Amino acid sequence: MHPNALLDLTTELLRSVLKFDAAADGLVSMFFRKHRDLGARERHTLAETTYTVLRQRLLYQHLAQAAKGAEGPVERRLAILAWQGNEGFLRGALNPHELIWLTEVAKIDRSLLPDKLRHNLPDWLANPLRDTLGDEFWPLVDELARAAPLDLRVNSVKAKRDDVQRALLEAGIESTLTPYSPWGLRIQGKPALNKLALFLDGHVEVQDEGSQLLALLTDAKRGEMVVDFCAGAGGKTLALGASMRNTGRLYAFDTSGHRLEALKPRLARSGLSNVHPAQIVSWKSQLQEGAAGVFGSGAAAAETAPVVDLKLLHAKIGELTLEKDFLSGALSKAGLLSARDDRPLQYPAADAAGLTAAVEPEQRVLPAPAGAAGAVGDHAPD
Repeated sequence: MHPNALLDLTTELLRSVLKFDAAADGLVSMFFRKHRDLGARERHTLAETTYTVLRQRLLYQHLAQAAKGAEGPVERRLAILAWQGNEGFLRGALNPHELIWLTEVAKIDRSLLPDKLRHNLPDWLANPLRDTLGDEFWPLVDELARAAPLDLRVNSVKAKRDDVQRALLEAGIESTLTPYSPWGLRIQGKPALNKLALFLDGHVEVQDEGSQLLALLTDAKRGEMVVDFCAGAGGKTLALGASMRNTGRLYAFDTSGHRLEALKPRLARSGLSNVHPAQIVSWKSQLQEGAAGVFGSGAAAAETAPVVDLKLLHAKIGELTLEKDFLSGALSKAGLLSARDDRPLQYPAADAAGLTAAVEPEQRVLPAPAGAAGAVGDHAPD
């Protein structure tokens, strides 16, 4: 691609993202789908330049206007200042006026600029951080200005972290252990992972260490019943399933069907059979329809209050009690006992009712991937 054409595309992408009317990553993905002929290096330049502008927007907007000779769309000047591609390639796209302007910008001592332009943070965030961190504030600012590393989560159901690290090195990819997560490996740069056997066989998933730590803090145990609301594409769901050693039942709920669809190939690669995706299709509409009555007062609230059939409610409680007793007996025979003591797992009737309702006919339950088992007792060996 001609240098000027790539710079024009970067300008177009920045113009879209800087409207701030949608999430930046979604707009970048949409842009790439529109321009499917872009190569890997071109995509990298477009995406990383865009995110660099977002991380230091105040600084770059100031510099774009600060030097003499600035002309053309401001988004083009922002792209030039934050360029994350080959520098020689960029210079091939610049006209004589832009080359002079860029030389003048390079003479500006950024350390003398106002603090707000240097840290690129809003006052409501910068001031308490500075008060709390003291001398550690500016090192944090430097870290926030850098591109995030690429973190991988090793699927503990299929592989061990040391083995995966050796396999990555054999593929020419260096990695380090994440400082906190026992599952994580950290890679600098953005190597192509989607064609590696480690990825295709489900030994690793791309997941930042923060998300891994959230799954660890949940402390899901073998044989438990766990619900992941707002599961999305299922990154933390898969981490929870591995923590449960592929036992028990793990429900992945979300209101977005297309996000849950993205979970299916990941679930198939993971080897987990204890994950049950389900789209929530009725709760949102019911809340919207009844919200006025719920938050109203007086007669309006009374009119919208549902009539409770106590006889039916008691019958349902009795039915759930029988189901609970049956499941307790089945779990005991299958050897699926609580990880914390020797008693069968116990679930309050209210929780059981909620989970039963979650998979009743008014909700669309997505089919599990081929080969996945649906019974409570289906689990992989240690």
